[in-house]
Amino acid sequence: MSKTQVQSSKSSQFSGVGRNIDKHSQSLILCVRDRISERKKVKTSWKTSSWAHTQSVFSHLPTMRGFSVTPFQPATLQLTGIPGMQTGQAWVALTFCILYLMSITGNLSILVLVVQEPALHQPMYCFLSMLSLNDLGVSLSTLPTVLATLCFNYRHVGFDACLVQMFFIHTFSFMESGMLLAMSFDNFVAICDPLHYATVLTNSDILALGLGILAKSFIALFPFPFLVKRLPFFKGNVLHHSYCLHLDLMKVACGDFHVNNVYGLFVVIVTYGIDSTFILLYYALILRAVLAIASQEQRLKALNTCMSHVCAVLAFYVSIIAVSMIHCFWKNAPPVVHPVMSSVYLFVPPMLNPIIYSVKTKEILRGILKVFQKSQN
Repeated sequence: MSKTQVQSSKSSQFSGVGRNIDKHSQSLILCVRDRISERKKVKTSWKTSSWAHTQSVFSHLPTMRGFSVTPFQPATLQLTGIPGMQTGQAWVALTFCILYLMSITGNLSILVLVVQEPALHQPMYCFLSMLSLNDLGVSLSTLPTVLATLCFNYRHVGFDACLVQMFFIHTFSFMESGMLLAMSFDNFVAICDPLHYATVLTNSDILALGLGILAKSFIALFPFPFLVKRLPFFKGNVLHHSYCLHLDLMKVACGDFHVNNVYGLFVVIVTYGIDSTFILLYYALILRAVLAIASQEQRLKALNTCMSHVCAVLAFYVSIIAVSMIHCFWKNAPPVVHPVMSSVYLFVPPMLNPIIYSVKTKEILRGILKVFQKSQN
C-alpha cells in the first residue's frame, strides 16, 4: 500500500471515530495525535507503527455518545533533580540537607522556646509559634521526595501520592501568607491601640484566627487534587522538580484544563492577593501612627518592633514575585532556573524565619541564650 493510500485511510478512520464520540474524547484524540507526531520527529522508525499505537489507544475510548471517558493516568510519575548539575549532584544534595537541617532545627527551637518560657506567652509569640509550625509543615511536605531524588537517586512517586504532596505543599504555602497577615494585624494593634491589646487579642481570639487560616487554606486547596485527577496524562510522566506542584502537573496533562487555570487564578487572588493588600494597609496605618509620635526614640522603638515581621514578609513575597515574573516573562530561561527559583520559594523562607526572629527579637535571643547556658551548666 502506498504512503498516500495509508494517509487517506488514516484520515477516513479518524473522521469516522470523531462522529461517534463526544467533545471530550475528541480533545483526547487531538492530544494523542500531537503526541504521535512529536515521536515521529524523534524516531523515524515509528512511522509504520504509530497508527497501530493510535488504534490501540482509541480502542479504550467509547464509540457511543453518553459514555464517559476514563482519563489515562500513569501509575507513577518521574521526578527530576536540578538539570545540568548531574556532575555536582552530591553538592546539591548536601545543600538541600543543610537547608532542611537549619529549617527543622530552627523552627523546632522556636516552638520549644515559646512553650517553655512563660515570658513568651504573649500574642506575638503565639503567632510566631504558629508560623514556625507552618514552616515545619512546608519542609516536611517536600522532604521525602527531595531526599529520595537527590540523595538516593530514587525518582519515582505514585500518582496519588504526588497529588497528596501537591495538596500539602500548596496548603502550607497559602497558610504562611495568612499567618503573616495575622502577625501584621498583631503589630497594628500593638502600635496603634496598645491600651486594648490584651483585650483584642485573647487566647481564644488567637486560636480562632489560626483555625480560620487553616480552614480557608484547606477549603481553597481541597478541589485541586480532584481537578488534576480528572485529566488524562498522554504527554509523559516526567516532572521538572523533585516534588509535585500543580503547575508542573499541568505541563504533562492533556485535555481541557481551563477550569484548573481559572480556579487556580481565583485561589491565588483570594489568598496571596487579599493577604498582601491587607498587610500593606496595616503597615500604612502603622507608619502613620509612628510618624505621629513626637519622640524620635519612641519612633525607632515602635519601628524596631515590626522589623522582624517585615523581613519575614519580604523573604516570602519577594520569592513568590520572582518565581511569577520568571514564569511569565522569561519563557526561554535555562532549564536550571525554574527548579532553582521554586526551591528558593519553598526552602528559603522556612529557613530564614527562625534566624530573623532570633536576631531581631530580643526576647527570643534571651530565651535562646538562657537555654544554652542551662545546657552548659
